Amino acid sequence: MELADLKRLNAARRERMAVVLITDIDGGGDRVLVEGEPVDGALGEAVAAAFRSGRSGMVEADGGSFFLNVHLPPPHIVVIGAVHISQALAQMAGVAGFDIRIIDPRTAFATPERFAGIDLVADWPVDVLKERPLDRYTALVAVTHDPKIDDFPIGEALREECFYVGALGSRRTHATRLERLKAAGFAEAELARIHAPIGVAIGAASPAEIAVAILAEIIQCLRTRDVSGARDARP
Repeated sequence: MELADLKRLNAARRERMAVVLITDIDGGGDRVLVEGEPVDGALGEAVAAAFRSGRSGMVEADGGSFFLNVHLPPPHIVVIGAVHISQALAQMAGVAGFDIRIIDPRTAFATPERFAGIDLVADWPVDVLKERPLDRYTALVAVTHDPKIDDFPIGEALREECFYVGALGSRRTHATRLERLKAAGFAEAELARIHAPIGVAIGAASPAEIAVAILAEIIQCLRTRDVSGARDARP
């Protein structure tokens, strides 16, 4: 690998950007590609599939053989609200390969006893997310039912293009939420990205079942996300 390619690969990984090293087996040579940069033809389709799955491997495309070495940032789940659903989701997330962080300013809920071994922050999201911001490889799950706590991180998740944004609440609650977010300047297309009611429709009733439904929806969104464009400048 050329030194310039290695530097670009490492820079992308530091910035939590998905990147693939494409090695031309027949012709020789490598190419570093950040998610969102265009590639034409069958190779472009193979690269898009690799970005979605996170799997490296050989592909035959456009009359050549290529090895795709994919590097995806570890996906995060940020949960707003230290509730019963969050307790169940925290246990399941690690098994599925996700880092998880719980944020809730309500110290009666956000206790180490209820979330042993979990990254838990008992503070307001507006303050926490300044220090540890969201990004494109973060799933935001808002479950407090309190707009004073939920609305800011939901808005941040839309601005930062998190791959998943979900919010707990009835259709009436969500309609009211949308009105507040519209008043804050969000467009219809942005608001349509919010999953509410939250989770895959499996008829979930208990907190654990709702957590299963949420995690399934997060995985679905991660593996089917749009990889055709990326934000900001390339490393």
